[in-house]
Amino acid sequence: MSLRAYIWGIRILTLLSFGVFVAVVKLVDPDSSGLVGKIIFYLSAFFFLSGFFNLLLLRLRKSNVNAENNFSSIGLSFRQGILLALFSIGILILQSFRILIWWDGLLLMFGTFIIELYFVSRD
Repeated sequence: MSLRAYIWGIRILTLLSFGVFVAVVKLVDPDSSGLVGKIIFYLSAFFFLSGFFNLLLLRLRKSNVNAENNFSSIGLSFRQGILLALFSIGILILQSFRILIWWDGLLLMFGTFIIELYFVSRD
């Protein structure tokens, strides 16, 4: 698969997940739907954010790296996009429980950083 086809696939899936996210925000009442509604909200937000961060990181790497290394940055951007989405969802979950304090966010950021360092050191 070419890089262009991969990027178009991610764009289409990100737009679809954004549509699902908007529909969930508009149609699902978190008080009456309970745990299932919250899980659907967080899953739709995760898929949208991971696609968005993936495209953003690919765009940043494309402007900074020559054309030969674009294929090597696909996996890196995908992994980091998922980690950034997990970090964002973690922040949202902490805020929904009203336990988000600056140092909790900092601990979550360091945990995400440690996971990324593990994957970088493995390669």
